[in-house]
Amino acid sequence: MIRLLIADDHPIVRSGLRRIAEEDRGIAVSAEAGSAEEALSALRQVAVDVVLLDVTMPGGSFTDTLRRLREEHPSVRVLVLSVHPEDQWAVRALRAGASGYLTKDHSPEQLLDAVRRVYRGGRYVSPTLAEKLAAHLGQDFAGAPHELLSDREFEVLRGLGTGRTVKEVAAKLGLSPKTVSTYRTRLMEKMRFDTTADLVRYAAQHGLIQ
Repeated sequence: MIRLLIADDHPIVRSGLRRIAEEDRGIAVSAEAGSAEEALSALRQVAVDVVLLDVTMPGGSFTDTLRRLREEHPSVRVLVLSVHPEDQWAVRALRAGASGYLTKDHSPEQLLDAVRRVYRGGRYVSPTLAEKLAAHLGQDFAGAPHELLSDREFEVLRGLGTGRTVKEVAAKLGLSPKTVSTYRTRLMEKMRFDTTADLVRYAAQHGLIQ
């Protein structure tokens, strides 16, 4: 029996995922969580084999949550389930310790297959993502410029891309405004932006708006 934790901040989504999971006799939902802290707390209280983890949840940075989860519960497998396209978060999620990445436009059958695969110790990635991972490992990476940013730089890019101020982004990420300003400077240099307007325009064009 695969013991599943569903971590998503939308109750309706959690309910739908629970129904899908419970249609499979080999899967049992051990707990649900609506925030990063709730997920980590649940893992300390109930036995879990696989976590279905949403990218956008309250409680801090997604990659920080994922790394913390893997550090505290190394035997638990993590399948990231997200509305965000693969080119935004998939490679970062796998680097941080996820066993798979699935977008929410996949079928229930694909979701259950992914859960079973990561439970058995495998990885679940789409053919497109597999090609992207191979490119990252190679020498001639030709992805979008934002894919070369660090996780923090990418989060700051997405935050500032919505028009938020440095102070607002700092509050959302749990960082100091000075630290966010440092990340902003770094990503502006890497992306060769001259103005904040360039940053906002790029974020909108590449679908990075939060």
